[in-house]
Amino acid sequence: MTTLSAGDISFVVTCTILVFLMTPGLALFYGGMVRKRNVLSIMMQSYAAIGLVTVIWVLFGYSLAFGPDHGHLIGSFEWLALRGVGLEPNPDYAPTIPHLLFFLFQLMFAIITPALISGATAERLRFPAFILFVLFWSTLVYIPIAHWVWGVGGWLRNLGVLDFAGGTVVEIASGVSGLVAALVVGKRLKAGYEWSIPHHMPNVLFGGGLLWFGWFGFNAGGAMGANGVAVLALATTQIAGAAGMIGWTLVEWLHRRQITVFGAVSGMISALVAITPAAGFVSTGSALLIGFVAGGICYLAISFLKVKLGYDDALDVFGIHGIGGTWGTIATGLFADLSLNPQGKNGLINGGGTEPVLIQLLAVVVTYLFAGGMTFLVLKGIALITPLRATDDEQVNGLDLTQHSENAYPDFEFNETVGI
Repeated sequence: MTTLSAGDISFVVTCTILVFLMTPGLALFYGGMVRKRNVLSIMMQSYAAIGLVTVIWVLFGYSLAFGPDHGHLIGSFEWLALRGVGLEPNPDYAPTIPHLLFFLFQLMFAIITPALISGATAERLRFPAFILFVLFWSTLVYIPIAHWVWGVGGWLRNLGVLDFAGGTVVEIASGVSGLVAALVVGKRLKAGYEWSIPHHMPNVLFGGGLLWFGWFGFNAGGAMGANGVAVLALATTQIAGAAGMIGWTLVEWLHRRQITVFGAVSGMISALVAITPAAGFVSTGSALLIGFVAGGICYLAISFLKVKLGYDDALDVFGIHGIGGTWGTIATGLFADLSLNPQGKNGLINGGGTEPVLIQLLAVVVTYLFAGGMTFLVLKGIALITPLRATDDEQVNGLDLTQHSENAYPDFEFNETVGI
């Protein structure tokens, strides 16, 4: 039965707007983290994703991701250019809101995911290459994974994978793709030797705050209505974010005997990433544990794993989104509670046995292999069309000037001796 609900429509409209706000918030967050000569370039990549992905999603992306299933691997072209996606509900996805509103909500997820990846190649990826990357990556990576996990008939959905708001589709996919992109594009010029990021901590804090604010819509909107599951997702989001901040800063204190502002906001983001797949499936107590652990393990990933392997993931996309999303996806299989959400299942600690954990692990492995492998192929293909990496001179002069002929701080003169 499909009946429009004014309350559900109002709620999902609000959530859609909140999730949209996350991409400008990400632009501020990333913009504060890079050096002064690269502020506009990294912020522009987030805004470019808004424009490009919206058009892709309208023309064919939404239809391939959520349209009628073909072989449990991809949708169809039945909803090409939003044909048949109107004001009536779609009973398969959201029976109480217009189909067009469901499209808009999912569009916001499709936008922010490639924007997240931009942080891994910050300060050296050329803008033309990024444009092509968004086009090909969204089409060849995001759309198939979204169909597998969320689309009716998708093979991972059929297996019973639990991903409330994007632990695999958004977080792991962006994190792993960011790691591969960082490796393919290579390290920044003099990375690790010159005065580095972040250059503007107030923007990092403000952008991080907007991300947390938007995350309420990101997670609670997955309930597709103003109901108890939405309230649960709101609560678990807040609790996990706070616990992650504490978890990160505690480990940072034990390791370095200091608590940094940058660390606090990073811990909060790590935990919000981790609670994303679990938000509507786990209890508030489980959310506290998931968030706390996420802050600690993401700190360790960035402080030790990144140093050990020597990759230049400029803004720690893999360390936060890849590792945090991995932990959160597995934790969903551990802590899911059927009594809280009839569309979920019981995880390991609630009597569900090992099967839920194994299914979640399968989703993690599949996402790692598919997103990583396809990202490698996409970047190698783009390199045949246009150079991926800015030249040494372009990096020294900054991507703001060399890619966009603009300067975020016109009164600022670059001083190579301090490298900012």
